[in-house]
Amino acid sequence: MVVVGYAAAELLDIACVTTSLAMANTIGAPAVPYRVIVVGPSGGPIVCDSGLSLGSQQSLERLVGPVDTLIVSGGTGFERAADDPRLVGHVRRLARESRRVASVCTGAGVLAAAGLLEGRRATTHWRYAPQIAARYPGVTMDPAPIYVRDGNVYTAAGVTSALDLTLAFIEEDHGPELARKVARGLVVYLQRPGNQAQMSLFTSAPPPRNELVRELVEHITAHPDHDLGTTALAARAGVTPRHLTRLFTEHLGQSPGRFVRQARTEAAAQLLASTALPMASVAARCGFGTVESLRQAFTGRYGVSPSRYRATQSTAALNTTRL
Repeated sequence: MVVVGYAAAELLDIACVTTSLAMANTIGAPAVPYRVIVVGPSGGPIVCDSGLSLGSQQSLERLVGPVDTLIVSGGTGFERAADDPRLVGHVRRLARESRRVASVCTGAGVLAAAGLLEGRRATTHWRYAPQIAARYPGVTMDPAPIYVRDGNVYTAAGVTSALDLTLAFIEEDHGPELARKVARGLVVYLQRPGNQAQMSLFTSAPPPRNELVRELVEHITAHPDHDLGTTALAARAGVTPRHLTRLFTEHLGQSPGRFVRQARTEAAAQLLASTALPMASVAARCGFGTVESLRQAFTGRYGVSPSRYRATQSTAALNTTRL
């Protein structure tokens, strides 16, 4: 596997990949011969955005394929890297000779600059997703998942999501048992599903500037089991449903109905992870009429069923998992 770094790359983006694969080699020896090299422009040291210097093992320009997996790291220097035609050109060249191509965090910006995400769905760190989406409109940027696979191209979200992506690679290559052993060795309790949301709905964005919208958001998140239909919310705010929809679209980027569904699903995720309430009680407390409607909304948002999410994310499950 080849990991591409550059000036102001994020050290964790690189280390999460290299350490996970090295551990897979140790645990799976001699059957798991991952050969991992870190490459950088001109083969010189990679000064990471933390100020630490990482020695590259080979020059990006001189590396030739075939390559099993090409992984481009992220970091605050991603824009300069994406604007470097030589770096981008060599990433594009190596991608043509690679079985898998991947990025971590803002490394998606480099893949996009190379045209490797055109027409594809991808993810990146939630903070940089709007910036990359605006710069590369041909990419369907989804800031929610931990990682996304579209064909043979994989993109992972922020920083430690590189662990989840690399564990997925290990499982894909050598089966789930080795991936579980590596996760235990890394003191990662369980591999997170790729579609698990990166951030809580309630902390991922600042409160809306519009006072009316902000008050309604607070009401929705505090009372997910109330009548939160657009008509009811509009009446509470003293505006027409049409005007309310316009305000939500302007300040939240989505309709009131969609925001309510998202808020209820996030509330359900919190209850599933932190309580042992029966599924029917979770559905009722979060404003879903039935367990089936909860399941549909949850699967649509997270890519896994509520029961599967609870099994992998609940506090009780994590506390009883043996390392």
